[in-house]
Amino acid sequence: MLAACGSGGDGDPAPATAVTGELTVFAAASLQVPFREIEVRFEAENPGTDVVFDFAGSADLVARLSQGAPADVFASADTANMTRAVDAGLVAGEPVNFAANTLTIVTEPGNPEDVQTFADLSRPGLDVVVCAPQVPCGAAAARVEDVAGVTLEPVSEESSVTDVLGKVATGQADAGLVYVTDALRAGDDVTAVPFPESAAAVNTYPVAVLAEGANPVTAAAFVAYVTGPEGRRILAEKGFAAP
Repeated sequence: MLAACGSGGDGDPAPATAVTGELTVFAAASLQVPFREIEVRFEAENPGTDVVFDFAGSADLVARLSQGAPADVFASADTANMTRAVDAGLVAGEPVNFAANTLTIVTEPGNPEDVQTFADLSRPGLDVVVCAPQVPCGAAAARVEDVAGVTLEPVSEESSVTDVLGKVATGQADAGLVYVTDALRAGDDVTAVPFPESAAAVNTYPVAVLAEGANPVTAAAFVAYVTGPEGRRILAEKGFAAP
């Protein structure tokens, strides 16, 4: 992998091509676990780098970037929000698809409400939480509703998939729709209930260097790491599929 370059001499600044310095990465909330591991390995292979993450819903991240929030890299949980970023002139070069994810139902541990199918989520009296429609996981949920011919009436629509997971894990909701990777990360805090209709709503994750980033060289190196063999291995280990 790329290594950090040394200084040109006593008191001289590092060359402009050095992979070094602070790197701000805006990333979808569902990427927290693999990206934290990638951070450790990337920094170890590139001494002098410091990766700083801001994890949130992809739509919120694009809105903040459009308002001038400083960042070097954007990783979205869907292509729609990356397209918004590209159309707004926020992206340098072409985004690269690096992972894919699908939805699963999660319930409180042990599935006390006996949720077995996607249609069960529409049962009266069942408190269901989903992502808001502008968020990738919410858009995916809407596609599944269309395919399944089921209309959900959630008690809340959250701004990120981690918020949905948190409400189910803490007993504030009976069930929710999250990514397979989030259910895997939650372990025994929830029970996952796969459903076949999820195949109709596979989300592809793209990543890109941002046009106004302060550290484009390190940004490009980070994107190369995420999309390279080691990044792919970590993502697969955490339950993500290939794009």
